[in-house]
Amino acid sequence: MSSDINIRNKRASFDYEFIEEYNAGIVLTGTEIKSIRAGKASLVDSYCYFSRGELWVRGIHIAEYRLGTYYNHEEKRERKLLLTRKELRKWERKVKESGLTIVPVKLFLTDKGWAKLRIALAKGKKEFDKRESLKLKDAKREMERFR
Repeated sequence: MSSDINIRNKRASFDYEFIEEYNAGIVLTGTEIKSIRAGKASLVDSYCYFSRGELWVRGIHIAEYRLGTYYNHEEKRERKLLLTRKELRKWERKVKESGLTIVPVKLFLTDKGWAKLRIALAKGKKEFDKRESLKLKDAKREMERFR
């Protein structure tokens, strides 16, 4: 059951330089996973933070399930991420010491049907880095056009 659900945060790669990436499980309710399977989710303006030794994600918009009843979920609620304790401690230390941030990059479904969130330990780009990214993107587009 290979899934074609692949929701990306395109803005993240423009605003941040990724240092390290992990796939994390995400705690969802029944109507949330059904909405994700329908492709009704967005990672724009989402970020991760630590609270009492646990990693949480805020700002992911998962649309209400169309056929849901009063059991339907809240669209922008905070969701817990599932990582090993060792990984959590390592990333929490890096975030506190060096001022890095954790950004959701991609939401996808595994072959078993589990929802996973690819998160990245990231460092913010400066304005000139963003301009350089745009130049490279434009140059690549020009090269593709002449092929």
